[in-house]
Amino acid sequence: MTYPPPNDHVPVDLDASDWSQLEPLYQSLIDRELKCAGCLEQLLIDRSELDAAAGEAQANLYIRMTCHTDDEEATRAYLDFVEQVEPKLKDISFKLDRHIMQCPHLDDLDSDRYGVYMRNLQANIDLFREENIPLQTEDTKLGQKYDEINGAMTVEFQGEERTMPQMGRFVQVTDRAVRESAWTAMVTRRYEDHERIDSIFDEMVKLRHQVALNAGHENFMEYAFAAMHRFDYRPEDCRQFHEAARSICVPVYHQLNAERAAALDLDSLRPWDLEVDIQGRDPLRPFETADELVDRSSRLFHRMDPSLGTMFDSLRGGDCLDLESRKGKAPGGYQYDRSRKRVPFIFMNAAGLQRDLETMVHEAGHAFHAMFSRDEPLVAYRSEFLPIEFAEVASMSMELMAHPYLDEFYDPEAAARSKRAHLEGIIRSLSWIATIDAFQHWIYTHPEHTREQRDIYWLELDGLYGPNVDWQGFEGQRAKQWHRQLHLFCVPFYYIEYGIAQLGALQLWLQYRDDPDRAIANYRKALSLGGSRPLPELFEAAELEFNFGQTTMERLIGAVDSELQTLPA
Repeated sequence: MTYPPPNDHVPVDLDASDWSQLEPLYQSLIDRELKCAGCLEQLLIDRSELDAAAGEAQANLYIRMTCHTDDEEATRAYLDFVEQVEPKLKDISFKLDRHIMQCPHLDDLDSDRYGVYMRNLQANIDLFREENIPLQTEDTKLGQKYDEINGAMTVEFQGEERTMPQMGRFVQVTDRAVRESAWTAMVTRRYEDHERIDSIFDEMVKLRHQVALNAGHENFMEYAFAAMHRFDYRPEDCRQFHEAARSICVPVYHQLNAERAAALDLDSLRPWDLEVDIQGRDPLRPFETADELVDRSSRLFHRMDPSLGTMFDSLRGGDCLDLESRKGKAPGGYQYDRSRKRVPFIFMNAAGLQRDLETMVHEAGHAFHAMFSRDEPLVAYRSEFLPIEFAEVASMSMELMAHPYLDEFYDPEAAARSKRAHLEGIIRSLSWIATIDAFQHWIYTHPEHTREQRDIYWLELDGLYGPNVDWQGFEGQRAKQWHRQLHLFCVPFYYIEYGIAQLGALQLWLQYRDDPDRAIANYRKALSLGGSRPLPELFEAAELEFNFGQTTMERLIGAVDSELQTLPA
């Protein structure tokens, strides 16, 4: 099938960044008479293609802006869409949602096919308030300011101006003085902007709390759970995850760091001691250039499964990859599906580090998800209604299933080091996820908090879940560690999903170790469903248990710990 598919309602040459072209097409859908269930189904298809066009227009503007935060025209174009088009889209989409849900033929639709769609549509209708549109627009603009501040951060180090991702190399070197100097340069630079970043976040909290109140919710946490369609778990389930991470992951995390301190012959670890190889070996360098990263990743995926290799290769040679770190580029990494032509885009800040390899494989997993579900006619099942908790299974399981093929990047000794680094990273990340999620729960159930109270609570959480290192002399910087977590600013409450998905990915990893063909078949089967089934059923389709409490955590972290015992330190 070719994309976009033929559609009589949406012109092929539509400029979906132009509201004057979008509005009449949406309005005609609202005005369309629905005489039967078939008419309603056709409206859903036409609406999907129009939504896909608008989504792709925004995607292209966002991609351009994050790739070039120092390009004033790119920023202006993105903000123009956010300010002039997105608010009108939200308003008219609500009217269209209501038109669909009021259709007298709604009950004649196949409930198995459209059940999730209608459930989520009703939730959106229940939450919509026109007065929230300008507040959400302002929130998005504040997120762009946060990206701009971070994209502009560089330091002078060893005679060169370097971005923050590029500085990551230097906190891995064996010379402790160099590590300390590099780490200090980075946290000092970040701290220079802490007042600006705190001010942005203060405004975000106020806006989000008002959005929640306007929608009839007591606080933004309640609102976010409804807006993110979290029908299958509640805040109390998240708190069970926090406690499981604290009782199971944190002790393993602290034991690994105690072994690190002993190996490095240190009385206590400092923050710049956490990434160096404890045997004094040079840092892992899986690649030097972005082209090398792509070539080696391609070979890895072809060995894992030929169809995955072919999918990955389809991203090469076009406008699907922007991988190198450079000044003026937004931080982080993401995959964004251009939903009309149904072609993924991968963004990252590669600096030749182990974590860049993990990011590449991770974002490729998201791209595979987009491509496996590409034939799903409803864009909502490919994007908006795709549960993030399962979308991240698609990416995190790729990181683990890549382990047998790391010899594409490393010799056998380095490949073992890479596996160990990744598995230790899972222990750390589950602890960090619990920290970030618990932080958000507190922030939005205490919306009147002061900056000082926020910092105190962060430090309390860091004491409960953190790495147990000595921050003496950098107490102010320690209180602002959370500033580097983009999700807190740009996608609030999107973080526990990584923890839920990591437990799913670990289950798929255990499947893959026992039977690779079965695991890949389950991966493909579940991903092809997109978001057309409820979250627990997506886990079930991959033969995974949807559970993230104490028992599951204990079993899976036990498997990780056992695997670590087989790998040299």
